[in-house]
Amino acid sequence: MTTRTLLFDSPFLLGFDQTRALIDRAQRAAGEGYPPYNVEKRGDASVRITLAVAGFTPDDLSVTVEGRQLTVSGKREAAEGEANAYLHRGIAARGFTRAFVLADGLEVTGAVLEHGLLHVDLTRPEERPSVRRIPISQA
Repeated sequence: MTTRTLLFDSPFLLGFDQTRALIDRAQRAAGEGYPPYNVEKRGDASVRITLAVAGFTPDDLSVTVEGRQLTVSGKREAAEGEANAYLHRGIAARGFTRAFVLADGLEVTGAVLEHGLLHVDLTRPEERPSVRRIPISQA
């Protein structure tokens, strides 16, 4: 039994099944090594994820958000006549899928492909503090 299972099986953490699923998804995604990426903090409420996707065009790439999961995938179609005999092939030409679990409130604002780097910008809209009073009823 793992510590994570024990942690989420606690009676004090009822209803956190979705959080457990997000952690499991993040652990699976962390095992991937291609393409390399950076995560950069840009100001108080912005984050930029940059992936090295040399050789991919915007038509080869897909950026999607489903729930709190950001997925970036790339699929290169082999061009005609690309059956060259390489003496060294160090530039990866394989497809990929890279997933990121987004924190609550993070929103994807755009994606730009520039010089072989795909930049995905995220922001966290300003939160307005709110206090909600819960009525107490008698049984």
